[in-house]
Amino acid sequence: MGFVTTPDGTQIFYKDWGSGKPVVLSHGWPLNSDSWEAQALFLAANGYRVIAHDRRGHGRSTQTWHGNEMDTYADDLATLIDTLDLREATLVGFSTGGGEVARYVGRYGTGRVEKIVLVSAVPPYMLKTDDNPGGVPIEVFDGIRAGSLADRSQLYKDLADGPFFGNNRPGANVSQGIRDAFWLQSMQAGHRNALECVAAFSATDFRADLDAFDVPTLVIHGDDDQVVPFEVGGKASAERVKGAVLKVYPGAPHGITDTHKEQLGADLLAFLNS
Repeated sequence: MGFVTTPDGTQIFYKDWGSGKPVVLSHGWPLNSDSWEAQALFLAANGYRVIAHDRRGHGRSTQTWHGNEMDTYADDLATLIDTLDLREATLVGFSTGGGEVARYVGRYGTGRVEKIVLVSAVPPYMLKTDDNPGGVPIEVFDGIRAGSLADRSQLYKDLADGPFFGNNRPGANVSQGIRDAFWLQSMQAGHRNALECVAAFSATDFRADLDAFDVPTLVIHGDDDQVVPFEVGGKASAERVKGAVLKVYPGAPHGITDTHKEQLGADLLAFLNS
């Protein structure tokens, strides 16, 4: 574990486990690198060097007032990759982290990147607009912002108990521990940071970034994702990235890093070994 320092003085916390070719894990909103622990442990135990960082404003990284948008997130990721001098890396982005990875490629290219994986990821473009009529209405994101301002602790509990892990579906049985871990990580994020990140993941257009992908890409998405709908996220990204492979998890929710951790780990390892 350690920190890298960005040009504006922000301290970015990261974990660095195992040895071998590097795999860089970018987490979702409003979580931190702990949300990747199952995959990090599994991949490091199977011959890879796994690096997982806390996005600025989240977890153990600096809670900056400014920079809570995708360009800066991508620049922070570049600082991490450059400081650790990672080469032939596989970038894996979950949810908001998928946007971070996409924007990194759009801004910096794939000179240090061998492969990319998008998991339940927000690209190409979540927000419903005139040129993106299939997107999610802005009222949904306004509701998240209002909930955050009113009682963000309860908002996170409601997300964990309901749509994030699909615990609101008949027959679902997501453990209290998984739901509590989501709440705990979420409360570690800075209030302003988490609030501004809603716009970052919902209103950023990643279509041009995806067009810059020129390395093997795997897209994994559950078809019952209530946070980033499959049609808006995984399906659209796989159609846009040339040569991308799409893996659909039938009936799976958004938070498959926990609910489908064995399947996800096996799919990631198979892709890394291919």
